Amino acid sequence: MDRFLVIDGSNLLFQMFFGMPARIVNGQGKAIQGTFGFVGAMLKIIRMVSPTHVTVVFDGEHENKRKELNPEYKGNRIDYGMVPEEENPFSQLPDVYKALDYLKMKYTETIDTEADDLIAGYALSLGGKTEVVIASFDSDFFQLITDKVSVLRYRGEKTVICTPAYVKERFGVIPGQYADFKSLVGDRADNIKGAEKVGAKTAASLLNEFGSLENILAGAEKIRWPSVRESIIRNTDRLKKNRQLIKLEACEALPFEEEELAYFYDGIKTKEVIKGIE
Repeated sequence: MDRFLVIDGSNLLFQMFFGMPARIVNGQGKAIQGTFGFVGAMLKIIRMVSPTHVTVVFDGEHENKRKELNPEYKGNRIDYGMVPEEENPFSQLPDVYKALDYLKMKYTETIDTEADDLIAGYALSLGGKTEVVIASFDSDFFQLITDKVSVLRYRGEKTVICTPAYVKERFGVIPGQYADFKSLVGDRADNIKGAEKVGAKTAASLLNEFGSLENILAGAEKIRWPSVRESIIRNTDRLKKNRQLIKLEACEALPFEEEELAYFYDGIKTKEVIKGIE
């Protein structure tokens, strides 16, 4: 059976750039710790997953359409255009692209959407007929998890494969409710505020009782906790916008067809790739 691996490239680059124990330079004295970490982690993920198809998706530098819904969306993120090169993960992106070219691996950089949307597009379009593994630490992808779609959170030997059981055990909701759950509690990473008085346990309890955010809002007068009921009613518009920000839908146009992404790992090592792009 085919197994499709889609890697959240920007997420992995940030993780490796800031997670490597020391600054690494190549023979020309150029800093490559982010590139080295990225390639090493990616190859380890490939060995873990044994995919038949692979692609990597990166966020491009462009206006974010979700800001039209909420100008504060991701307003807490650092502007890396103002960050010195030695502290900027994007400074090593050209070498990461060279490494992917060297490996003959298809990748894309978004031009009018977020990487999340393209990754979701592959999961939603392929997940009904083949196994899909999303490699990312972005919890937004939990909403896409099914019996055939999983999320791999790479952390070396402590790597976790997130399944429907993982989401249920950790959050008390099923993956199909996760976007609603996050709409209620908010998302600090994306600067999304939830409803006051609604924490993780309360959100899970509401979703288990009502089934969905839509049902919660429609039946808000029936919420048994007065302070929570008042907060849900007061924040109805915000919660509806939150769901629009968080919910991942299938994209109309994906950059590559499935057959273009066939990949065979031949055992190549990280150092060989790094040497090949110097």
